[in-house]
Order: sequence, then C-alpha cells, then structure tokens
Amino acid sequence: MRQGKITRNTSETQIEVIIGLDPTPETGPRISVSTGYGMADHMLNLIAFWAGFDLTLTCKGDLHIDSHHSLEDSGFCLGKAFLEALGDRKGIARVGGAKVPMDEALAEVNIDISGRPYLVYRGADLLPPMLGGEESDVWREFFRAFSTSAHMNLHIEYRYGLNGHHLLESACKSLGLALKAATQITGKSILSTKGSLD
Repeated sequence: MRQGKITRNTSETQIEVIIGLDPTPETGPRISVSTGYGMADHMLNLIAFWAGFDLTLTCKGDLHIDSHHSLEDSGFCLGKAFLEALGDRKGIARVGGAKVPMDEALAEVNIDISGRPYLVYRGADLLPPMLGGEESDVWREFFRAFSTSAHMNLHIEYRYGLNGHHLLESACKSLGLALKAATQITGKSILSTKGSLD
C-alpha cells in the first residue's frame, strides 16, 4: 500500500496529512478534510475523490488573518505526503492530464511527476478577485506549494467560464483525474530514458 504521512507545526499552522494512493476497492476513497475554510475543504475533497485517493487532512491555521498560510501550507504538506506515498516511483505512468467541464466553465490540467517542480498557471484572470470570501490568488499559492513539494510539473489553464467557483472546481476535478492517471502502475521500471527521476 502506497501511503504517506506528514505532520507540520509552525506558529502559523498545525497540519497533519495522511494519504493513501491505493484505497480499498470495496469502500472507495475515504476522505476527511478540515481546514477551517469551507472552500478549501470542498476543493481538496474534490481532488482526492477524483484521484481515487484516501485522504485525511487537518489544518488549524491563522484564519483570523486570512486563508493564505492555511492553503499554502496545506499544499506543501499534501505534496510531501504524496511524494512519500509514491516511494521510488518505479512503474508509475508518471504523466497525466484531464479536462472536466463544470457547467459553463472548463479548465485543463497536465502533470508530470518528473522530480522537477514547476507550476504554469494560466487564465487566472478569469477568476474573480475574491472567491469563497478570500482572494482567489491564494489558489495559485496552493498549487505552487503542492507542485514544489511533490516535485512535479503542474500546468493549469482556465480555458473559459463565467463563475469562479465553477472554474476552480473544474481545475480541481481535472487535477484529481490527472493524478489518478499519473500514479497508475503500468510497468516495473522508472519511466525515464535517463533511468532515474530527480
């Protein structure tokens, strides 16, 4: 079973993440997310559900300031737990991509668990300045932290849409499907002409 667990305590956030990439088929993914910020709980739940991952994530952060530290640090811890769960990455498909419509909105996500962190975040001008009571730019910080600590290329493009919630939901569902595809075991060796991943 591919599992990872991370605990992180700072003056800004206290976070625990437990992730399992291979949930029991009979039960499906078991997901419990509690950050104190409802929009984050909803979107992280979507990522895990569409990826088919077990996920327990709790965060107690300085929400009296705003959600920035909670989202950024949750992304950082989620990425570290995910990388730990992958182990030596032998046999994984490594790459994945998806587009999931949400009513009038469409986002596209492509990933490569290459060992080289990089975030491309396009079309964010379609998002309203405020989303779920917080500035929408905190989601760029979440995705940046996740891609950095997971050592992956993460490309997110909001293609079109009118509703910010729908756009972000499309991106999170697409990320889940991309993660599901990229973490599938399709062989026995590391998928790289170099013979290794960074």
